[in-house]
Amino acid sequence: MTRYLLLLIMPAVTLAASRYTAEKATDHGVEVIHLKDANLGVEVSIVPSSGNRAYELKVHEKNLLYFPAQDLAAFKNSRRPGLNGIPFLAPWANRISGGGFWADNKRYLFNSDLGSVHVSSDGIAIHGMLTASRLWEVVGVSADEKSAHVTSRLPFWKYPELMANWPFAHEYEMTYTLADGSLQVSTTVKNLSAEAMPVVLGFHPYFNIPNVPRAEWTAHIAARKHVETDSRLVATGQLTANNLPNQVSLKNHLFDDGFTDLVRDNDGHATFSVQAGDKSIQVVYGPKYQVAVVYAPPGQSYICFEPMTAITDGVNLAHDGKYSELETVAPGAAWQESFWVRFRGF
Repeated sequence: MTRYLLLLIMPAVTLAASRYTAEKATDHGVEVIHLKDANLGVEVSIVPSSGNRAYELKVHEKNLLYFPAQDLAAFKNSRRPGLNGIPFLAPWANRISGGGFWADNKRYLFNSDLGSVHVSSDGIAIHGMLTASRLWEVVGVSADEKSAHVTSRLPFWKYPELMANWPFAHEYEMTYTLADGSLQVSTTVKNLSAEAMPVVLGFHPYFNIPNVPRAEWTAHIAARKHVETDSRLVATGQLTANNLPNQVSLKNHLFDDGFTDLVRDNDGHATFSVQAGDKSIQVVYGPKYQVAVVYAPPGQSYICFEPMTAITDGVNLAHDGKYSELETVAPGAAWQESFWVRFRGF
């Protein structure tokens, strides 16, 4: 009798465990990781060797991420693959002005000759050094009855061309987790150096609502303050009130704006969203993401809600006494935070 009971029970366990899967595969010769939720028809695809970037978030075969490349090989082998999907911006996000940065009352200058950073003619270095990095190492791919996840690591301290332009020994660990109809992106920064390191990183996710023109979308900006910038889109340190309505039509409204003083729930989370009819995409910021850059330029079919730890050029503005919210991670300590992408109606 016991043997027959086990036979009856085991299929139910197998079915429950098969909801989530995580697997390594190749796409046009490029290694990728696929996380799948069979019950909800969701698949997330990540390419570790190009910035550990998620490039697909498919719900019933509709990709909610903007990714215009013909195929992964063309994207990865491009000299300038550009931004799309969910790029990671580190060690700094957005713009640093003046050809370098201040930390702990020391001035560090960028060296463009090493090829790890580009400084424009007006002294702007944008989006760090890792958006297309091939240096990520996959350290775990697994699934269970609750989620599918992949963890990758980038030991920044190993690479002289990186350290020369951001001289703090540290490493990153990033985990993508697909669970219960949402994608969590968790990032840990371990400071291995002898001095406190500024934390001014971020992400630049590109979202689209398939088959619906952007003119029919509305956006919710969960922030009380707007970050003022100069003609180079570098923050001045001045903040003004965010007077946007609760729902902003994207028919005529364009964005390339920073926001702070985020509106948070009891758990410290702030939720930005884009909606068209019954379809919506939400980006939920954890408490340590203090700034949102919203980007919806003319002639494009996407909107970006960018989780940032600091305003543009915050590391320099803090030194100048114009920004008081700069985060740091102490020697030997770790910084960790997440954001979530949730979706409905697809």
